[in-house]
Amino acid sequence: MIKFNQKFIYFISLVSAMGGLLFGYDWVVIGGAKPFYEVFFGITDSPASQGIAMSIALVGCLIGAMVAGKLADALGRKPLLIISAAIFLISAYGTGAFDTFNPFLAMRFVGGIAIGIASGLSPMYIAEISPSHVRGKLVSLNQLTIVLGILGAQIVNMLIAEPMPAGTLLPSPDSWNVQMGWRWMFWAEAFPAIAFLFLAFFIPESPRWLAMNGRTTEAVKILSEIGGDTYASDELSAFLESEQRVRNLPQASMSALVSHRYRNILTIGIVIAVFQQWCGTNVIFNYAQEIFSNAGYDLSGMLFNIVLTGITNLIFTILAIYAVDRIGRKKLVLSGAAGLAVIYFILGTCYKIHVTGFFMIILVVAAIACYAMTLGPVTWVLIAELFPNRIRAIAVATCTFALWTGSFTLTYTFPFLNSLLGSYGTFWIYAIICAAGGLFFTFHLPETKGKRLEELEKELIQTGDDEIISTDF
Repeated sequence: MIKFNQKFIYFISLVSAMGGLLFGYDWVVIGGAKPFYEVFFGITDSPASQGIAMSIALVGCLIGAMVAGKLADALGRKPLLIISAAIFLISAYGTGAFDTFNPFLAMRFVGGIAIGIASGLSPMYIAEISPSHVRGKLVSLNQLTIVLGILGAQIVNMLIAEPMPAGTLLPSPDSWNVQMGWRWMFWAEAFPAIAFLFLAFFIPESPRWLAMNGRTTEAVKILSEIGGDTYASDELSAFLESEQRVRNLPQASMSALVSHRYRNILTIGIVIAVFQQWCGTNVIFNYAQEIFSNAGYDLSGMLFNIVLTGITNLIFTILAIYAVDRIGRKKLVLSGAAGLAVIYFILGTCYKIHVTGFFMIILVVAAIACYAMTLGPVTWVLIAELFPNRIRAIAVATCTFALWTGSFTLTYTFPFLNSLLGSYGTFWIYAIICAAGGLFFTFHLPETKGKRLEELEKELIQTGDDEIISTDF
């Protein structure tokens, strides 16, 4: 009976997942700061400038995701986590420090680079150090810290913002909120960034990365600390067997990744990554002002409702951590797609017939709960575990790049869709996307729960002369 060092496993998982915490904070803090910096920079009547301000960080995410795979293979997982922490710290200070719009955008872009690196790297690192029977739970810790970062940003925004008179839809240009409040919302991120930068020096390198680079003695030492000598021997044997099967295949590269051997599994990874964004839930966080004002709430009510969605997100993410290794990844993805399709259809209909008030809050909270229980955490779990050791870093980076491409298009297009089609038409489009995604995953998504990464590689990738096959297709 293997006895795992749970304290050690959870420590390194939680430290790595602090990348998720900063990702969540940096991603959502702008939603609460938005009403104030838009007045400060004079862009309240410019949908194009508003869209750029909200989405420029996502361009940085694309850059960060694009370089993360190569750097993770070249430098190792741990050094790249440290680099991302340093970039988060620089961005946190710089975003609130400038008085003109373009430098503000530049710092949001820099923060996006850190998000792009950490968003794929943290769950991948956790997947590589986790025992298979709890891998889903541990990788889901990254989603939990993302949610905590989101909730932290929402609470910080609410506490920092000075109270405004009832019925206020646009703050005064001379108010403290417009002159200083939004700056402190961004500066508050520096505190967890410093903690992440410090603690990242105390976690080990990924044992699978060490083994891939011939450093088996170091890999065995870390695996032994995780689960003892027997566990270390079994894991290393499985890894070496996996390497033997693929010894004649090309090394990790984009050309290898898009070859016939990996093409189908890469397609699944990209589709699940983009779908997590195009399902539409994240516009609730980034465009809370528009969504709640269209539901009949003023600025003060909007800030409170944002915190309510954050609490809901946290509660149902915790439930997902316990569900992902019990229920399975595929069932959760399908239930999330179906649930969101129904909720968005009802939400769009309510906007169409001008329903306002508490019932709209219930629908928004239901959408957040459905997403947090399913697509939010499960997407990162699947991206981290679907791919073989040799191409995992570049494949995860590619899927993360696709995810942030989806996020950029979602975030940038929402103001235009909302203006052109109204809130009802926009949410109906998201409902159609969710239904289509559910149909795709019904036929193509494999189940991965409870299986060693090398076992999944054996099942999902054919290493002989045949095409790639999956036992679940």
